[in-house]
Amino acid sequence: MKHYPIFMCLQDRPCLVVGGGKVALRKAESLLASGARLTLIAPELDDELANLLCAYPEQTNWQQRDFQDTDATTGYYLIIAATNNRVVNARVAELANEQLIPVNVVDHQAACSFILPSVVDRSPVMIAVSTGGASPVLARQLRMKLETMVPSSCGQLAAITEEYREKVKQRFVDPEQRKQFWEQTLRGPFAELVYAGNVSAARQLLEERLAQADSVSSIGEVYLVGAGPGDPDLLTFRALRLMQQADVVVYDRLVAKSILEMASQTAERIYVGKEKAKHAVPQEGINALLVRLAKEGKRVLRLKGGDPFIFGRGGEEIETLAENGIPFQVVPGITAASGCAAYAGIPLTHRDYAQSCTFATGHLKNGTIDLDWEKLAQPHQTVVFYMGLTGIEVISRELIKHGTPSTLPAALIEQGTTRNQRVHIGTLASLPELVKQRSVRAPTLTIVGEVVQLHEKLHWYQPERHVAASEFSRSPEATGIKYDPL
Repeated sequence: MKHYPIFMCLQDRPCLVVGGGKVALRKAESLLASGARLTLIAPELDDELANLLCAYPEQTNWQQRDFQDTDATTGYYLIIAATNNRVVNARVAELANEQLIPVNVVDHQAACSFILPSVVDRSPVMIAVSTGGASPVLARQLRMKLETMVPSSCGQLAAITEEYREKVKQRFVDPEQRKQFWEQTLRGPFAELVYAGNVSAARQLLEERLAQADSVSSIGEVYLVGAGPGDPDLLTFRALRLMQQADVVVYDRLVAKSILEMASQTAERIYVGKEKAKHAVPQEGINALLVRLAKEGKRVLRLKGGDPFIFGRGGEEIETLAENGIPFQVVPGITAASGCAAYAGIPLTHRDYAQSCTFATGHLKNGTIDLDWEKLAQPHQTVVFYMGLTGIEVISRELIKHGTPSTLPAALIEQGTTRNQRVHIGTLASLPELVKQRSVRAPTLTIVGEVVQLHEKLHWYQPERHVAASEFSRSPEATGIKYDPL
């Protein structure tokens, strides 16, 4: 280990920055954020740096002059050399080292007695990443990855736990019991409530756990997560975090395999997918399954393609959870209409072509599609049909019958946002024939409207297709995972 990792308390400590440019600005910002009393020596100041000092009049002191040898012997706790003159920076480092004052020289690691890491700031939680100066760019890239993994409210979680430390200590005399209490608490609904911004409910839950620690039965939680249209990069940070901490994954047919693989590798997987006339588990069975698993104390990831509240029956599932007193949270996903249209280069609205957009379900029931065809046939709008592949002939016929031009541009987007994406462009009248000629398969989204003609100009996504392989889970047998019918 070349460098000893350490966090320094600079609150009310005198610190010196030599330099007045952009680099000095970054160093001054971090020092002031840490509560340091900052002296800055430079003949001139960058405008932003001058504004920064004005914002901290009682915490800063600008000496408008060049650095002098005596400046490094006046009792500073820490010194940073940030001028654009290597000779001056080297002299600052030499004098600081003689006085045993920690010194950092920008872009000159050999002259530093300490180096500055890349930091993920979730105060009071701080995560520092360093490569020992070997590759600052790599350190920043690692920090960026950590930024996606650590919730923004993690610091608030730490602050609340610090507030309750003494109460927990009084409640549990045994250190091992305290440790178990905090481990269970920080893995459960309490932490998730804080992350979701519901601090008052989180505090209430923590008080209840403290008051009834010996008698409260363990109950799990359900995460209703939208997996998006297929591309794993479209997952939200929260979705990924919950996916990786689940005990059980209950997933649909329209969840891409690449996304399913991102869930915890130790989690049990239960397939409950639906296809036309073939339901692995009826909806009522899924609702009951979620309740049962949560009552067993498990963290249940209910993973749905697209967004769970847009033709995803998510509302039905959380109604059942609420009726049974099961804690849950909902994480929205990018719905198929938005994701697939974007990857196909088809804007859903455009000032020249469509001033509104309507989502409709093309899911057949009793041989018909019960839709307001007159409203869907109105001009200057985009109509997006979910689950409309089987009923494409009905959709085409009824829209034309109610006044939509048969020549209106239309598109079928097959396995949108994935490497197997195929976009089939035609007209409203030609859609049924396109499906037959090109053997279009679900999942496919249908877009009808003038905006479709922009595909030729705006399409940007050119995946390397692997047509033989599907990105989606069509059956439990396809993955070797069996479903649980209760």
